Amino acid sequence: RRQRQMCIRDRVSTQSTWGLIFRRNIMDIDLLHPDPVEEAKLHKLKRLVQSPNSYFLDVKCPGCDKVFVVFSHAQTVIKCHDCDQILCRPTGGKCKLERGVGFRKKQFQFQSLLIN
Repeated sequence: RRQRQMCIRDRVSTQSTWGLIFRRNIMDIDLLHPDPVEEAKLHKLKRLVQSPNSYFLDVKCPGCDKVFVVFSHAQTVIKCHDCDQILCRPTGGKCKLERGVGFRKKQFQFQSLLIN
């Protein structure tokens, strides 16, 4: 009897295992092609590929047309060296640019990492 009971138990466990193997789970989201808008909303460490929220800016002074490189989350007031005009002020996160100041986001360059 014990051998028969063990065989029956073994059959039941293998049948339930086969049922789990052939069952398909379909996900609600596509992990290979995430939506860029939804990815931008996520925390920097929770994204599919981790990336920082900060960046560098080329900021152009409206008074003397000189270009400065500024960190996006600067914690000090940035002034022009020539005309002493304030270019940006710190806030709790990203710095706020003053009116009339031109800027563009700098692209990250891999060449500088390879040279060093």
